[in-house]
Amino acid sequence: QLQVVESGGGLVQPGGSLKLSCTASGSILNLNPVAWFRLAPGKEREVVSVIGPDSSWTYYVGFAKGRFTISRDDAKATVFLQMNLLAPEDTAMYYCAVSTRGRQIVNTADMFEYWGRGTQVTVSS
Repeated sequence: QLQVVESGGGLVQPGGSLKLSCTASGSILNLNPVAWFRLAPGKEREVVSVIGPDSSWTYYVGFAKGRFTISRDDAKATVFLQMNLLAPEDTAMYYCAVSTRGRQIVNTADMFEYWGRGTQVTVSS
């Protein structure tokens, strides 16, 4: 069973930045798409961003474009989500998810088999 671990969440003021990290043991993370999802109170889980293996492609949902950047460091088996210009509506639990679909382009939750426990991001003054 692949263990996925997120870190980097916290409390930040509006307009601030955070960088989330996602690590997993083994080579599965490096060979497959990795996504960030978020879940806010009273809302449905939504995809934030996805990165393909070898950084071959990236996907951003509308609200993430221009503010968030996904990247990966395969040497460290880590995927990052740099979040800038954070707003209160970005407050949510952020989850990292790993797919086993290889080079298939995926961006829905049902395509990701391994999930972390999440890291809380709170944007408030």
